[in-house]
This record gives sequence, C-alpha cells and structure tokens, in this order.
Amino acid sequence: MSTQNKRFPMRKFVECALMVAIATVLSLFEIELPFGGGLTICSMLPIILISHRHGIGWGLATSFAYSLIQLVLGLKNVSYGETFVMAAGIVMLDYVVAYTVLGLSGIFNKVFRDTSKPTAVVVGVIVTFTLRFLCHLVSGAWIWGVWMPDEFMGMTMTNPWIYSMLYNGWYMLGEMILSVIVVLLLYKPLGKYFRGEDLQ
Repeated sequence: MSTQNKRFPMRKFVECALMVAIATVLSLFEIELPFGGGLTICSMLPIILISHRHGIGWGLATSFAYSLIQLVLGLKNVSYGETFVMAAGIVMLDYVVAYTVLGLSGIFNKVFRDTSKPTAVVVGVIVTFTLRFLCHLVSGAWIWGVWMPDEFMGMTMTNPWIYSMLYNGWYMLGEMILSVIVVLLLYKPLGKYFRGEDLQ
C-alpha cells in the first residue's frame, strides 16, 4: 500500500470533521420565522456534500456526529419531555435520527449517473430533508402537541398532527428551497468538488 493510500482515509476524516464544524457554525446563525422555527444558511448542506463525495458510509458517520453536536446545543429541549420515553423521543426524533438521515443523500449518486447535472444532489436534499421533516412531524404531534395553541397561522387548531405539519413544514420547506437554490448555483463552478473528482 502506498503512502498516498495510507493518508487517504485521514484526509477524509479531516474533511468530514471540517464539514461538521462548518455546518455547526452555520446552524448558529438562525433567522427566526414568524410562525416558529428558524431558517439557517444551508447548515445541513456541508453534511449532504460529504455523503456525495465519499459515499453514504462516511455520510452517515458524519451526520451522526453532527446530530450529537446538535443534541448538545439543544439539550435544554430534552427537559420538556414529561416522561423518560418522551425525553428519549425528543433525543431520537428531533436530533439523532432527524440529522443522521442526511447522510443517506449520497445514495442518489448511483441512481442519477449523469454527473454533469446536479440532479443527484438536488434529489438527495429533497429526500433527506423530507425524512428529517417526518421525524419532526412525529415528534411535534406526539410530544410538542401538548403546547399546541388554539390558533396557528390564522387557523383554529384541534389536531396536533396538523399543527406539527404546519409548524415543522414551514421552516423545513424554506430550508429545503434555500439549499436546492445554493446547490444549483454552485454545482457548475464547484462540480468536481461535489462529485469528489478532486480526490482522484
């Protein structure tokens, strides 16, 4: 095995750590939205990028590490769980599973093989953000629904699932649209980096 090959995994590890750091910093700059939730400046995109550059193995490991950091940053939210099971639900659905699914994005590299277009990354963003939304949807209805207001977005609220769908869908859709726009803008000038061709 050559010296270059021995160094290669370390290069991946360093890059993954760097992307987790960038994603964490971006997540701290959050724009509060009028109906709740917040919009970050593509904080999840660095994690998505790792999955497309190095595969879903590295992607899942990186996204799991990122989920733990997000859990630490949002640890006070766990205390809102009225029982141990509900607290565990917050940990898993709002943090660990919700962010780890981002690492699956790279699987679409095998589905969309035309690397001249950003289709794989765009679909990866849409699918993994949707999976994250579903995690928050369940958590919102099951746990956070006890704080459901009588009125939300000008509508009377009687169903926690509807409330959770509106609350979480509002900011997740905004995050998804912003991330897709950034991918479309950056893919042409940074295409080789998205595809990992700079590593070959």
